[in-house]
Amino acid sequence: MAGDDGSRLPLKPLTPVQRRLIEAVAPDEQDDPDLSFMHAVLCQTYLPYRDPGDEVRLWRRRQGSALLEVQAGRVADPEKEDLVDVGLPWGTKPRLILAHLNAEALRQGSPDIEVEASLSAFVKRIRGFNGGREIRAFKDQLGRLSASLVRLAVFRSGYARQVETKVIKSFDLWLHKDERQRVLWPSTIQLSRDYYESLQDHAVPLPEGALGALAHNAMALDVFCWLAHRLRRIKKGKPVFVPWAALQGQFGWHYGRVRDFRRVFLDTLRQVKRVYPAAELDEIISLTGQPEGLELHHSLPPVPDRTG
Repeated sequence: MAGDDGSRLPLKPLTPVQRRLIEAVAPDEQDDPDLSFMHAVLCQTYLPYRDPGDEVRLWRRRQGSALLEVQAGRVADPEKEDLVDVGLPWGTKPRLILAHLNAEALRQGSPDIEVEASLSAFVKRIRGFNGGREIRAFKDQLGRLSASLVRLAVFRSGYARQVETKVIKSFDLWLHKDERQRVLWPSTIQLSRDYYESLQDHAVPLPEGALGALAHNAMALDVFCWLAHRLRRIKKGKPVFVPWAALQGQFGWHYGRVRDFRRVFLDTLRQVKRVYPAAELDEIISLTGQPEGLELHHSLPPVPDRTG
């Protein structure tokens, strides 16, 4: 990032907790990391960071030409033998789950995925530990995601493209074997045909190790996905300026003041830059010393393009 004289500002050191979380699971640069994928629309619009409460049944975000709307759903409870309300997916876990499910579907060339074994292994890899409580929390978010109705829309100069579907078309529900820790969770899932076909055209590749390094921070995951999708599309020599007000609308809608959001966002950006060092962007400061926004430059993506 740049100071008043255009020079790059040094990155502020990470806190001990941030460094421990990132270094524990960051990929070795010499390794060829496993790939995950995120839908391009979900690299621009995002799920809630925190639990909005079960009473909130609709979540809507708009950013530029992309629109995301998520409606909380109902699932069949095998214990009650009835349909019950479940809340909206929120936090880091549904983001990581989607990245994993997208990768499994694209690897297998099929929307049908067996989740039970692959998700548990993914959670252990991505979070760096094997805690039963953590696994159950992921399963709860997978159940919420499975039940949700998702609307994705992109608008282009008088033209609109919309996908209205469940990301997950069908899933099996089981009770946890431990009666004291009963939880609903899908063991097998089927991505909807609309979502799967859209994903094939609009999947953004991401290193799984980088997602693991940021797996403790929902905003960091969103910023990383956004930069991975956005920076490679900027024309060389033609940087794009994004004011702080627009960045707050995209990532910090829950902050009352831009200054509070900017402080948190810059700290988040430092974490993202450590797993995506090729990302080129500068903070623009006015002649009067006022922060104006970020200038984005064309950058190599975090996953090299091997099609050429």
